[in-house]
Amino acid sequence: MRLGVHFVQFTFPGEPASIAPVLGRAAQAAEAAGVTHISVMDHYFQMEAMAPASEPMLEGYTTLGYLAGQTSTARLGLLVTGVTYRHPALLAKIVTTLDVLSGGRAELGIGAAWYEREHRGLGVPFPPVAERFERLEETLRICLRMWSDDNGPFEGKYYQLQETMCIPAPLSRPRPPILIGGSGERKTLRLVAQYADACNLFAAGPDEIARKLDILRRHCDDVGRDYDTITKTVLASGIDTDPAGFLKELEAYAALGVQEAIVVPAGGEDADVWIERAVAPLAADVAAL
Repeated sequence: MRLGVHFVQFTFPGEPASIAPVLGRAAQAAEAAGVTHISVMDHYFQMEAMAPASEPMLEGYTTLGYLAGQTSTARLGLLVTGVTYRHPALLAKIVTTLDVLSGGRAELGIGAAWYEREHRGLGVPFPPVAERFERLEETLRICLRMWSDDNGPFEGKYYQLQETMCIPAPLSRPRPPILIGGSGERKTLRLVAQYADACNLFAAGPDEIARKLDILRRHCDDVGRDYDTITKTVLASGIDTDPAGFLKELEAYAALGVQEAIVVPAGGEDADVWIERAVAPLAADVAAL
């Protein structure tokens, strides 16, 4: 099983000046420990469920560009970008740029968006959830078109492009991987089956993950997709509070076909310290699952 790390807080002692060096050291330490995937959140404000909205939050793709310069092997992505945050063609261009400048390590992580306060706060349109999912599907189609040899127009319900040209092309082949985050059974997992290379689910226990993956398999059957071509990832907790329990749970997920566990710092310490204390000692055990 592969191991990823997901950075969600940037409230470090001495910030904002400390944010860049701490993140750089954390990314380098993660890569040295064998971590294969590094991600950050894509929000305008810090999530209120985690910390006050007024705490530091970095723009996601700028952060990944910085981390690309600090690392050499880990894949880089947002977990996940909200479809409302950027025009689809610009998003494809941003991910392509990250892919080219990182040597082919970019990933498009995307979802339907949910954090209404940050949209209202910064004046970004926040349409109803049904429309957000329609926009998500159009965005996926636009990104796939821009990463193809077809530079022709795109006519959708929400987006109209006269050209879908994206030069330079990504280095990733055949294109940057697409990961869709979320566990919605009717819409999200259907979009995974139809468009994505990977899914990300909350690690809600082996029984629940098994149920979600069974639903994904049925969606794959409906659209004629090979279920085994989709990488299954989970956002897992417990690596720093219950290492033995964490490994036991991951073993159960691996038996279900989950290929990557993504872990999040518990907070209260610098990210680089957390990597050295909690992640590095268990990385080899996770890789052996």
